[in-house]
Amino acid sequence: MMAMAILVAVLGLIALRVNLVWALIAGALMVQFAYGSGELTYFVQDVWASMDRQVLLAIPLFVLVGQIMARGSIAARLIRVIVATTGHLPGGLAMATILSCAAFSAISGSSLVTMLAVGAVLYPALTKNGYSRRFAVGSLCAGGTLGIIIPPSVPMVLYGIMTETSIVQLFKAGVGPGILLTVAFTIYAVAINWKRPRLPFSWSELGTALKEGVLAILMPLILLGGIYSGYFSATEAAAVAIGYALLIELLVYREMKIADYVHTVSQSGILVGTLFPLLAVAMSINKLLTEKQLPGYLVDLALNNVDSPMAFILIVNLLLLLVGAVMDTASAIVITAPVLATAAEAYGFDRIHLGVIMIINMEIGILTPPMGTNIIVAMTAFNERFGMIVRSVIPWIGVMLICLFLVTLFPWITLGLL
Repeated sequence: MMAMAILVAVLGLIALRVNLVWALIAGALMVQFAYGSGELTYFVQDVWASMDRQVLLAIPLFVLVGQIMARGSIAARLIRVIVATTGHLPGGLAMATILSCAAFSAISGSSLVTMLAVGAVLYPALTKNGYSRRFAVGSLCAGGTLGIIIPPSVPMVLYGIMTETSIVQLFKAGVGPGILLTVAFTIYAVAINWKRPRLPFSWSELGTALKEGVLAILMPLILLGGIYSGYFSATEAAAVAIGYALLIELLVYREMKIADYVHTVSQSGILVGTLFPLLAVAMSINKLLTEKQLPGYLVDLALNNVDSPMAFILIVNLLLLLVGAVMDTASAIVITAPVLATAAEAYGFDRIHLGVIMIINMEIGILTPPMGTNIIVAMTAFNERFGMIVRSVIPWIGVMLICLFLVTLFPWITLGLL
């Protein structure tokens, strides 16, 4: 009863639009008084202990590398290579949009950064070459979501931290679903744009694009190759990516100045600064609740009321779709991941598989009105009306729901590379 009262109180504060960090601090203090010693000093110690983890460094590093990619010229050079390769095919520019989002996702780890970086180059190109504005916006909003499923992924790092799951294993598990979503998006994009005007193919343009973009192409290869070979940890890979990106942007391409880098670091700091207080409080709550075995109690409650593993995972998907639609990805993960991961294992589901299922649900959430972050940001980035953007993403949400069903039903899509 006490746990339910605390949960209701926290949800009530959130419903009253109290800042989520303050709502969680209130919840943490209630948990401390109800289940702990009741001393404020222990709460502070839990927060400090929760944040004293090296793996947390991966989050600001991946955020920073994504910002550097977007502000510099690496993104534009990657996109130029892809457009030169596919632009002459039926629906070629539509194909290039999805493939560019996938390629940039293998560097950025962020949905918004992917959408904005690719959109800055391809939104004008799509509309100029006869593609509808609705398709252009929808494809970029949907393609941007690949940024959190194709590794490296900041939400995967969060899930790994909150559930004490190997981040490298999570990255490997994201490859299959990432390819599935990329292929599904590409098929849909080409199918509805089969008769659109094509770009002329030019060996000269392709050669120039490859020559000028070869260092940009090496970026995801170095990053992911180092992670999957076991040579880098996730944190080390992010640090290497920053070093490589700065070397290229500042000394080779010279399209980023020191002042640009300083501004990029500042912007990244603002983004991380909104996340870390939330993460610290949520982790401290999780630490105390785990010590008091509350997750085990909730799992037993679920087992006594839901008999079928398939019924359980259906309920989880419905819950995550709802949570993803009303909360940002980071908040949803830090609040729900610990309990759901424990419950999933009790029903025979691998927590890595659950993590990928959760990320795909969060992908759908950032396209779901009225709180979908990609929709809100796209209004400003592409100067389009809210209603038009909502209509543009609906077919893409349908494609993602099909992929979610397949990933849920066939675990080998996720676990095949582990």
